[in-house]
Amino acid sequence: MKDIFFDQIALGDALPSLTKPPITRTTLAYFCGASNDHNPVHVDSDFARAAGADDVFVHGMLDMAYMGQLLTGWVPQRDILSFGVKFGAIVYVGDTITCRGEVVDKFESDGVYVVKLKLRAVDQHGGLKLSGEAQVRVGATSAAA
Repeated sequence: MKDIFFDQIALGDALPSLTKPPITRTTLAYFCGASNDHNPVHVDSDFARAAGADDVFVHGMLDMAYMGQLLTGWVPQRDILSFGVKFGAIVYVGDTITCRGEVVDKFESDGVYVVKLKLRAVDQHGGLKLSGEAQVRVGATSAAA
């Protein structure tokens, strides 16, 4: 992660994208344990089908965690001022998720330099799975570094 400075950021700048490997049933099982979310629709195919799904599907919060990883790959966690998402579509086992961010605003408030980001996560077919926004604190100028 390199230092990010307000004077070097332009509207429309893209964050380096993050592509995760295809999601496996093992990934889902690990996330059940890590999140303490043991809802069987995420790990039991028979249960998921009885509930009307084609098969098990990914926890929405796993997608959000990937989006958080995109952010913390760009700025330290302590500099994330706000982060919110809207879940768009179900993610299934085998899907590959790519997270992207774009600078949509930047401003200074009480000496804090803030960049507002538009966030998106898409699957391998380009289908929108997650959208959101974040505000992150950045350094004032590269000259101060």
